[in-house]
Amino acid sequence: MNSVKHDESISEVEVSNISQHGIWLLYNGKELFLSYNDFPWFRNQTVKSILNVKEQSAGHFWWPDLDVDLTVEIIEHPERFPLVSNEQVTS
Repeated sequence: MNSVKHDESISEVEVSNISQHGIWLLYNGKELFLSYNDFPWFRNQTVKSILNVKEQSAGHFWWPDLDVDLTVEIIEHPERFPLVSNEQVTS
């Protein structure tokens, strides 16, 4: 059985936009929005670190520079997954 190393990408995922509100991922012809309110790990990060995203398995994304792993389900339904972050979230 061949397995994928943690630093190898299986298919294409692309950051299509970064704004003051969050980031958009393009995946399988669909845009997924990650609000900084729901995903505070991306706030105040460099563009380079946000753009460095890899798909580890179908629908599982990894940002190695940020040590963040998310799935399509988490992105589409953040309310189902309580935030666990060392960063203080302020509005």
